Amino acid sequence: MTRDLMLSALRGERTRRPPVWLMRQAGRYLPEYRDVREDIGFKQAIKTPEVAEEITMQPWRRFEPDALVIYSDILTVLEPMGWGYDLVEGVGPVVNDAVEEPGDVDDVVTDFDVDEELGYVGDVVERVSDSDADAATLGFAGGPYTLASYVVGEPGDRDAVRRFRARYPDAFSRLLDCFTDVVERYLEMQIRRGADALQLFDTWAGTLSPEDHRDLLVDRHRHVFDGLDAPSIVFTRNSAGRLRELQDSGADCVSVDWTVDMETVRHELGETPVQGNLDPTDLYGSGEYVERRTMEVIEKAGNRGHVLNLGHGVHKDTPVENVERFVATAKDVLR
Repeated sequence: MTRDLMLSALRGERTRRPPVWLMRQAGRYLPEYRDVREDIGFKQAIKTPEVAEEITMQPWRRFEPDALVIYSDILTVLEPMGWGYDLVEGVGPVVNDAVEEPGDVDDVVTDFDVDEELGYVGDVVERVSDSDADAATLGFAGGPYTLASYVVGEPGDRDAVRRFRARYPDAFSRLLDCFTDVVERYLEMQIRRGADALQLFDTWAGTLSPEDHRDLLVDRHRHVFDGLDAPSIVFTRNSAGRLRELQDSGADCVSVDWTVDMETVRHELGETPVQGNLDPTDLYGSGEYVERRTMEVIEKAGNRGHVLNLGHGVHKDTPVENVERFVATAKDVLR
């Protein structure tokens, strides 16, 4: 069973082939996704369980990956915490009432009922878990630093969060604590509703120095993961300089981007399960190129505790046939 294959790899076990899925595998590169989204906005789509289920299942019908990551967004927790947000074309997420002063952190809401406020996400998890797909149901959340990066300062200003931290370190610590508490409860809810495994996307932590990553995030990540009763994955971009910090997060599996060689990852992390790490732009090459580059990752990772994935999400104009070739390459491996 492919679901068991995914969970075995996350436990660090030998597998007959690498389980495979792709970050953003349910999304804009698929024509059937664009058809569904033609008459429905993004936030309405993720809040309508039958629509979100349909989008989550689309990659299964085409490629049968070993994990189905639910169609949702890392910013879903913001609304019950007191922030509205909109997705603006060409800009990205725009958060209302952004944090600018230390006192703004005092207004953050954390004591809401996760099942009530974010139950629509749980509904999607349950629907996918109950489907006929032989794949692990993968839930997820944004990490504390990444969420803070979206609510501090102007949209798109990735330095604003670090400036705020420098000016108001105590307030920034409180903000990270707020997100840590909410994210843990949010992921616990997804487990209750049927998630087989979970990924924490603290993507923007890759803008921190390794020392700041350790000081600000390792204990908070560990707080999140220690409370979860399901296999877990941690992901940060620019992972080459922070492998030890990611290993110390308490996650069962470290997901790495393409900025680090998989042989280096294996040497540094030992027996810790790993996920990754094909450069998403490799999927623009010929079919033969995709297969060759994919096999290089597989061979370097070995056959114990490796989940094949990209180093980040699928780009929106990626050729569908190359995604199919990527998944098929993993499935054709015999070990």
